[in-house]
Amino acid sequence: MDFFKSSPPPASASIFAHPLLQAITHNPLNLALSGILLYLLLPLFIPTSISSLTPTVTEASRITSSEAYNYLPAQHPQSAQWKKYTPRSLAIFDGSSKEGGATILLSINRKVFDVSTGGRFYGPGGPYGNFAGRDASRGMAKQSFDLEMLTPLDKPIDSLADLSHGEKTSMREWEGHFSAKYPIVGELVEE
Repeated sequence: MDFFKSSPPPASASIFAHPLLQAITHNPLNLALSGILLYLLLPLFIPTSISSLTPTVTEASRITSSEAYNYLPAQHPQSAQWKKYTPRSLAIFDGSSKEGGATILLSINRKVFDVSTGGRFYGPGGPYGNFAGRDASRGMAKQSFDLEMLTPLDKPIDSLADLSHGEKTSMREWEGHFSAKYPIVGELVEE
C-alpha cells in the first residue's frame, strides 16, 4: 500500500524528465539552436498580414514615377528594319565604311544577319572580317575563310549548285547557329 502513500512528482519535474528536453535545456548550444529554429518557424504558423505589406493610398501617391520606373533605359534601343540587300548594298555594312557606320552585316543562304555584337570576330581586323558585308554561304559551307570563297560584287549571287550534300548541310548548320545568335535583318537579292 506504499503505492498510494507516495505523492506524484511535480508537473514541472515530469515535463523536463523527458531525455530530449533534458538535452535541449542542459546544453546552451542546443538551447540557442532551438530558439533560432522557433524564430524561423514561427512565421509559418503566424503569417504576416497582407494588409501591412500593401501601401496605403497616401503612401502610394508619394512614390514618384522616376522611383517606380527607374529600370527604364535612357533611350529606346535602336531597332532594325527588314530590308532587301543586293551584294553591293550589303558591302557597305562591313563595319568600316562611313555609310554603314559600325553596323556589320553578313549573309548566309540569302539571309542577312546583323553580327555587330560580334564585331571583334566579324569586324575589320577580326578573324572572319572578310565575311563582313558579304555573302558568306560558300565559305561557311566549305569551312574556309579564304577570300576566294567570296563572290565578286559585280557577279550574280553564288547559286551554290556545285556544293556537296555535306557542304550544304554544313552551311545550313551555320545558318541555324547564326539564326540563334544574331538577328536576321533582311534577305540577299539579285541587283
